[in-house]
Amino acid sequence: MAGKVWFITGTSRGFGREWAIAALDRGDRVAATARNTDSLSELVEKYGDAVLPLSLDVTDKAAATAAVAQANEHFGRLDIVINNAGYGHFGFVEEVTEKEARAQMETNLFGALWISQAALPIMREQGSGHIIQVSSIGGISAFPLVGLYHASKWALEGFTQSLAQEVADFGINVTLVEPGGFSTDWSGSSSVHSEENPAYADFRKKVQAARQQRLGTPGDPVATRSAILKVVDADRPPLRIFFGDGPLGIATADYASRIALWEEWNDVSIEAQGAAD
Repeated sequence: MAGKVWFITGTSRGFGREWAIAALDRGDRVAATARNTDSLSELVEKYGDAVLPLSLDVTDKAAATAAVAQANEHFGRLDIVINNAGYGHFGFVEEVTEKEARAQMETNLFGALWISQAALPIMREQGSGHIIQVSSIGGISAFPLVGLYHASKWALEGFTQSLAQEVADFGINVTLVEPGGFSTDWSGSSSVHSEENPAYADFRKKVQAARQQRLGTPGDPVATRSAILKVVDADRPPLRIFFGDGPLGIATADYASRIALWEEWNDVSIEAQGAAD
């Protein structure tokens, strides 16, 4: 199907920007959102009316609903909705303030929920559509220092897996894109850092060293353009897909460890069931 209409949050940079370019370069149309639409001026200059720039803070439910409705009215349909807006929060669990924790959830979790809820009635009426949630390898595994980020992505994964089952009969596809380490601004200027507790100083050094070793060479976001097009054009898109060559190894080791631990403690698990009457 040519001439698809995309709605992408967080298109000022990173994956959102690259995927908007991928869509526009092949003749699709894009409703591109950002907190400040000045960051979208280059897209508008190059692609003209194929781009609808929208100012949006995804934590504002009413604004999210209005933006989706505006995009649908402007283009006449919505084929692909990508919830890409989000940021990384760095801080050990003890260090994270209530304000920081709620802010992380409001953007990474609730922002995606509000956009998804706004798009679903439109897609149900069409009898088609594809919702893509940008998760992370951090949506299925977890490491120190980014606990609240993991919490937001694990929650996103949970409601999205339920959503995929709920809307399949309406002709709506749902996909979780789970990137590994890429050269985006996720851990740069867009990230938030909690005030450091000196009690964790030694452990922090170990965590940061392990993180550098684990990430290796970051991926190039530009290379994901062709990958996202393959996902949205698939007859049967995946519920989950990793982007990058590192996540599969992490996931395989993590899940093998979980199964081994569950099996080790299975006698106690069965004991907890109690004897049959």
